[in-house]
Amino acid sequence: MNINHKKLQFIFNLRSANVTDMRLLTIMEQIPRDHFIRNAFQQFIFEDTALPIDCGQTSTQPSIIGIMIQALEVTPRCKILEIGTGSGYQTSILAKMGRRVYSLERFQKLSLSARKALEELSFSNVSVICADGTAGLSEQKPFDKIIISAAMDDIPKHLLNQLKPDGILVAPVGRHETIQTIVKVRKTHNSFNYTDLKKTKFLPIVEGKEKLKVMPRLTP
Repeated sequence: MNINHKKLQFIFNLRSANVTDMRLLTIMEQIPRDHFIRNAFQQFIFEDTALPIDCGQTSTQPSIIGIMIQALEVTPRCKILEIGTGSGYQTSILAKMGRRVYSLERFQKLSLSARKALEELSFSNVSVICADGTAGLSEQKPFDKIIISAAMDDIPKHLLNQLKPDGILVAPVGRHETIQTIVKVRKTHNSFNYTDLKKTKFLPIVEGKEKLKVMPRLTP
């Protein structure tokens, strides 16, 4: 199967998962997933499957990325917070969709490689920050959209409070030992409206930045 046929199959898989936003589909077709997956699993970039990346993490299944970003209702003027940069592939889609993206990643190795990959594709509207994603990014709030790429038992109020009025947060919710549910939360002036979208499976969110190992000094 040549690359054009693989791309057609890739888009067909997205449509079959009810990703129907034409602007999003066009962007996902254009962005090279293989630029962000540079390992032995690169041969599977057009398949609708999660792929292993460094630090024991995974690059999310494309159809799940599409469902979550579609639920965000991103417009070109949006300021977006992404919690969980991973490979940077989803980050690049968000950067094409919105005006500005702040992406938090707890693993320094992943944050550096994602930043490099995004710079190589000339993205200038993304800030990749090695930080504790569970805290959000209060110094840049409020955000039009927040997307969380790790499972949470519940969505904490301090993250919801970083949304603008009528802002949207999308995250997988549920204990990581079980199947989770992608939840869409819209902030109104006096409440939060929750909508369940789809069952899924994500790695759990972890508090704090990666703890770097300190190698012992060798004595002569």
